[in-house]
Parts: sequence; structure tokens; C-alpha cells
Amino acid sequence: MVVAKVWQKAKQYEGNPKQSDFKLVEEKLADTLKENEILIEAVYFTVDPYMRVYANGLPAEQVARILDSKAKGFPKGSLVLAHVGWRSHAIINVKEPMTLGFLPEIVPEIAGLSPSLWLGIIGMPGVTAYMAFLEECNPKPGEVVVVSAASGAVGSVVGQLARDKGCTVIGSAGSKEKCDWLKSLGFHHVFNYKETAPEVAMKQYAPDGVDIYYDNVGGDLREAVFNNMRRKARVLICGQISVYNKNNDTGTIKSEFLLCCRY
Repeated sequence: MVVAKVWQKAKQYEGNPKQSDFKLVEEKLADTLKENEILIEAVYFTVDPYMRVYANGLPAEQVARILDSKAKGFPKGSLVLAHVGWRSHAIINVKEPMTLGFLPEIVPEIAGLSPSLWLGIIGMPGVTAYMAFLEECNPKPGEVVVVSAASGAVGSVVGQLARDKGCTVIGSAGSKEKCDWLKSLGFHHVFNYKETAPEVAMKQYAPDGVDIYYDNVGGDLREAVFNNMRRKARVLICGQISVYNKNNDTGTIKSEFLLCCRY
């Protein structure tokens, strides 16, 4: 018998999530698998901002190893992506959608690379950056691009894509270490929003205006960039992490979404 260790929500968050908002429990799993079921063991799982908005459960995605299988196309020993939360083991039916409506998906092991990348640059965050920025924002060489939360899993990819498209890239982050890392990625300008007001940064790094704003934060930075947009500029709102912990009514907090508008 496999006993899973499972992190659950003990109570609804008030402000910043605290350790007391969670509890670790044990769950006994079935001894045998049914048709189309697999037994998986977590290798890596995510802690993402969008999880905050769900009143019930922790809809985290994980890379897991298949320990046993009665499902065609899901061989024992393979890696699989599964939205089963923060848990060490799980039994799932590969034909039934999990949390957020996703089905489990087999992913390859890539020599020399960590499987954790399936939760990062070659997973949902990387796809979000690639599809949203390139297809919705349509960047052109010479344009000025501002990325908020630029050191995050999505923002760091957007900045590199913008640089490779010949754009001038401005990133914001909340520490010197993060800003230094962004410079190493090829961002042309970076600023610590805790030390430099967004309005000042825009005047310094984008004196002639901004063409594309990829926003993961909301709040004061969004307003500062909006006030500095050029004609026919594009704005893509991917998240608003600055407010997630300020509102206890999860029904009014929007999760990550895509909104593209043109000035």
C-alpha cells in the first residue's frame, strides 16, 4: 500500500499566505489500479501565483514518475505532467480531466536538462510567454518593450524573446540580485521598483514612450507605463500579482489572463 503525503489548505488566506494556512496529511491509496489508471510519484511541483485564487484545493502542476500503469500509452518509468497538487503520490485516470480541466501528458526526458523545465521554460510559463508575446504583441525591431516581474518564469522569457526580436527591453524586479540576473539575460535596462519609482524609470529608460507592455503585476507600475505609451502601442495583461494578497474575496481576484489592447 502506498501512503501519499498531501499538503492541503487548512483555511482561507488572509493577506499573505502563512504556514498555518496549510496542513500536511497522509492519504492511503488503493492497492490495485483500475483500467486507465496510473500510480505516480512527484519529482517536482509548482508554486504559482494563480493558485491563490482557488478557494478550494491547491491546483499545482507536477512532473511525476509513473510507478505503475494500467493505461495504454503511459508506460511505467515515464515522466508525466499532472495537475494533482502538492502531493507525493497519486492515482489518476488518464481519461478523466484533472483540476483546471487538463489531462495528464507524457513528457520526454532530455539528456542534460532537469525535468523541472517542464514546469518552467518548456512548460506552461514558457508557452505563455512565447504565444502571448509573439502572437498577440507582434513585436518589431526597434520597439521599446517593458516587462514587469521580469525575473519571473514568464517575464524572463518575454524579455529574451523581445531582445532576440531586436527590441529595446526594460525590466522591473524587486532586488539587486534579480536585476543583475536580468542584465545577464540581455535586458538593456533594469530597475528595482523598490528603489526607483516607475515614473522615474520610464522617463530615464523610455523617454520617447513604450511600444509594448507585458504586464504581470498591475498596480503603480502599470499606471506609470500606461501614461507613457506611444500611439498604436500594445498592452498584454498576463497577471496582477501586486493585488493577489490584498483582497480576501477570491471571487473578485482575477487569475492570470491574457488581454491585448491597442492604443
